[in-house]
Amino acid sequence: MLLTALFLAAAVIFLCIVCQRVSSRLGVPMLLIFILLGMAFGSDGVVKIWFDDYHLAEQICSTALIFIMFYGGFGTKWHEAKPVAPQAVLLSTVGVVVTAGLTGLFAYFVLHLPFWESMLLGSVVGSTDAASVFSVLRSKKLDLRDHTASLLEVESGSNDPCAYMLTAVVLSVMNGTGSGGAILYTIFAQVVYGAVGGVVLALVALWALKHLKGLPEGFDTVLVVALVLFSYVLPAWVGGNGYLSTYLFGLILGNHPQGVPGKKALVHFFDGLTGLMQMLIFFLLGLLSFPSHLPAVAGSGLLIALFLTFIARPVAVALVLTPFRCSWRQQLLTAWAGLRGAASIVFAIMATTDQAVLHGDIFHLVFFIVLFSITLQGTLLPPVARGLKMIDKDSNVLRTFSDYSEETPVQFVRLMISEGHPWAGKAVKNLSLPPNVLLALVLRDSEHLIPDGSTVLLSGDAVIMSTLSPDENLNIHLFEYTVQKGDEWEGRPLSQSGGRLVVALRRGEKFIIPHGRTEPKEHDVLVLLEE
Repeated sequence: MLLTALFLAAAVIFLCIVCQRVSSRLGVPMLLIFILLGMAFGSDGVVKIWFDDYHLAEQICSTALIFIMFYGGFGTKWHEAKPVAPQAVLLSTVGVVVTAGLTGLFAYFVLHLPFWESMLLGSVVGSTDAASVFSVLRSKKLDLRDHTASLLEVESGSNDPCAYMLTAVVLSVMNGTGSGGAILYTIFAQVVYGAVGGVVLALVALWALKHLKGLPEGFDTVLVVALVLFSYVLPAWVGGNGYLSTYLFGLILGNHPQGVPGKKALVHFFDGLTGLMQMLIFFLLGLLSFPSHLPAVAGSGLLIALFLTFIARPVAVALVLTPFRCSWRQQLLTAWAGLRGAASIVFAIMATTDQAVLHGDIFHLVFFIVLFSITLQGTLLPPVARGLKMIDKDSNVLRTFSDYSEETPVQFVRLMISEGHPWAGKAVKNLSLPPNVLLALVLRDSEHLIPDGSTVLLSGDAVIMSTLSPDENLNIHLFEYTVQKGDEWEGRPLSQSGGRLVVALRRGEKFIIPHGRTEPKEHDVLVLLEE
């Protein structure tokens, strides 16, 4: 049983990765592919895995959303988002309330659903999905004019807490526990405790990462994982909004002026973890669904999806952005980019498992709306942006993320100016640097000097030079070899290595860039270029 489960897990992850490559070429959002893959594995699909445990699905998806919310904040570059932060915050709060209210009234008056069930449906589909939007923009490397990408990034990354709060409030009313005072306190606790918890825990995390030095490699990442879970659990225990806390926790951590120790490793780890969480959520939601139930909700789902896409969302966007004198092009694109995603389905599961009495199949109804939104809006997002002339051809959407420096085609080289070096005693303006190489920094004792043409280099200086990294994948592979006593490397100059290139040598804790006269010693670790 265990071996079968592990095999299926590995097969699903492998298929998701393969399908992601296919979806990027076809221009179809990869998250749609994950859902369809889950449906194919489900009880009505080809593999026919029976899975209908809503409680387990809610617990798994809610946990996965914690890391997605954290990385949404961690990856947001505040400097890029600051000019549109007021608009984004209003869209993620007022915009969600307006969208939810209009959608709920439509369901009540047109589809004749019970009033509070209509309001619940509107609340569940009130938020937009950052993963869906930016999977499209990242795959096409598109940036949008007038800070629109940053606007969507902050809005879609921060509006899930508001939709979650609305869903919780409506469910409490339906259960008869939602008096006026209780509702006001719930809103107060959700916002205040959630916000304060995220800020305080972010400060604690920054202190811990700075002072808990000497941890084994990789344990700082494990520490951050623990702190992310704390940022959700602790505020939630006292009635705060855990998702809001986690988002703010990530936003502060990712944008700290002095940087986070080991941020490069954190970016790589959480990038992979968040990708895995997205695969897990969308596949699991597809697995949980019964495609045979979709025709029964298709009529209502289509009407709600069309109303949500072409009326409710545009009205909410217009009400928020018009006072800021945003162009009609930006408003139309922002409205179109309001994709529904995993959070809406997870909140629908929360409503399904709640003790409130529901007359309709809210899970499959929301599932249909999300499928419609991702398929239509997600697929047409690039052509709509081009049609509205909102594509910024001189930029890249990766600039909106705080990990952009990891994506830029720039690399740095460190060079020591030893005694007798040809550059020792020379001014920077008199150096003969190769083309496209910039002398960016001089490290002199404990000083960091930004050089100009008159800066004179001294022996003992370390200079940092920047240059463009290759655009293409050179498929270069390195491997390590430890020198053993009496083998062909020991005591033999590298110039006699038979054409094999040693690009670096580690001797104890010291790294050496070798030359032809360098003689490796026993226990040296050679880094060789694979032939």
